[in-house]
Amino acid sequence: MRSAWLAWRTVRRYRARTILATIGVAVIGALLFDMLLLSHGLVDSFADLLSRTGYDVRVVNAQGLVLSRVPIPRASEMTAAIERLPEVASAARLRLERAATATGGEADMDVGLIGTSLTGARVGWTLLKGDDLPIDPAGTAGCPILVTPALASKLNLQPGSTVPLRSSSGRESALPAVPCRVAGIADSLFSSATDYDVLTTMTALQAVKGDADGDTADVVLVASQGEGGAAAAVKAISAIRPDVRAYSNEDVVAQFNRNGFTYFRQISIVLSSITVVFTFLLVATILTVSTNQRLGEIAALRALGVSRRRVAAMLLWESVLVVGSGGLLALPLGGLVAIELDRILRAMPGIPEQLHFFLFEANALVLHAILLSATAIVAAAYPIWLTARLPIASTLRREVIG
Repeated sequence: MRSAWLAWRTVRRYRARTILATIGVAVIGALLFDMLLLSHGLVDSFADLLSRTGYDVRVVNAQGLVLSRVPIPRASEMTAAIERLPEVASAARLRLERAATATGGEADMDVGLIGTSLTGARVGWTLLKGDDLPIDPAGTAGCPILVTPALASKLNLQPGSTVPLRSSSGRESALPAVPCRVAGIADSLFSSATDYDVLTTMTALQAVKGDADGDTADVVLVASQGEGGAAAAVKAISAIRPDVRAYSNEDVVAQFNRNGFTYFRQISIVLSSITVVFTFLLVATILTVSTNQRLGEIAALRALGVSRRRVAAMLLWESVLVVGSGGLLALPLGGLVAIELDRILRAMPGIPEQLHFFLFEANALVLHAILLSATAIVAAAYPIWLTARLPIASTLRREVIG
């Protein structure tokens, strides 16, 4: 008789115990799977958002950090110099300000006002309805804007609607409102579902802020070209403009991975370790209790000529069947839990709608299988050792007398 067949007969014989053990492993394994998805999901999702903008280099003022709000002076001149580099395909200036609606009918709403030197589609905005922004050449008239769905729903806006905007910072807030026409409704990669963001041209932003000489930018997005990629573009930009700092997407993700995402990675490691320990304790306890209840049966098998190795293999197969069945059930269960947890976490204020905390990847699946396999083997070690030392004669005598 094969050891696997004996193990299968045993788990079928004790169905209630097997079902409860499998459910326990499935619940614990689902938590383990979710923690493995969390360990790299946020970082991978953030990296994906950066790459989807089409730009792989970010340039900021050297006086600040990666996400510094220290403005870059003479930004248009610097952007033109960067675009002339053979390592660069294109560049876009971005300026981030605060503004307020001046509808008059209700309290003014605070909005994020983003100025760009390129169209919305070329700076990570996906058009849902209407038209994109025009390219911002010198002398562009009017104030065309793209609004997020949240703002469009709040103010009942449609393409063609007019929204008066005024500056909401310092003495500039006393400036008259500028009537802006809604060109379209669009999603921003880095906006949450409740963000009231407005994308417009640099000329329109300067009109709202009242600074005709405001040739500044908070960040310049650069798309590299050539074999050197982002690394070559970063080196070239640093050479011509030592007063700025250029970061590739990989640099930004690495810094966030070290700082911003450390908390989630630590949670993932701690909870993953706890779940592995609980799985080991659960399976080891169940196998040990089961083995102690079947010592007479095992002694009889040994007396009939079944070797120690085959008995040990039978116990190992029992552990594999329980952990394997629970591990398979853990995958869909963990997936459902991850979807719900991801929805809850993404609802937090300021979290981009397209950023995910749990992201499926093959490495997480492989690591999940490895950890559960190792747990199954280790959990079977004590019952195997127990049966290996089992005295056949005295055990059978005790079973008969008892």
